[in-house]
Amino acid sequence: MGFLSSLDISASGLTAQRLRMDVISENIANIDTTRTDSGEPYRRKYIVLSEKNKPFSSYLENGEAGTSAGGVYVSRVGEDQSDFTLKYDPNNVDADENGYVKMPNVDLSTEMVDMMSAYRSYEANVTAFNASKDMAVKALEIGE
Repeated sequence: MGFLSSLDISASGLTAQRLRMDVISENIANIDTTRTDSGEPYRRKYIVLSEKNKPFSSYLENGEAGTSAGGVYVSRVGEDQSDFTLKYDPNNVDADENGYVKMPNVDLSTEMVDMMSAYRSYEANVTAFNASKDMAVKALEIGE
């Protein structure tokens, strides 16, 4: 694995986690949105990450040296199809005949845990990126 490919792997992780944090922020911002353009409440979004190229495990199994798995990418942004929650609010314009309003399927606790996980992953990728950079600088210093 070359020097630049290790930076590329960390950079792909940084990009993916940044998008993950953006999606989580959108979910939190729309936690009370009861009507979207489609006419229904906001649906929670999530991202699906996939490995670039072939899976890293195949490199380990085949004993390939000097190659890299290439990092991750966001393969899709999905919508959570779980049921909406009902909230009794007869004065709301979106209330049904019984006074219940369909609320988005966004749970603040879940979003905060996901945000902490994304933040820690982002932080780990920054650490790996800086370690690779520091090793390259030390290697250049050896040649002086």
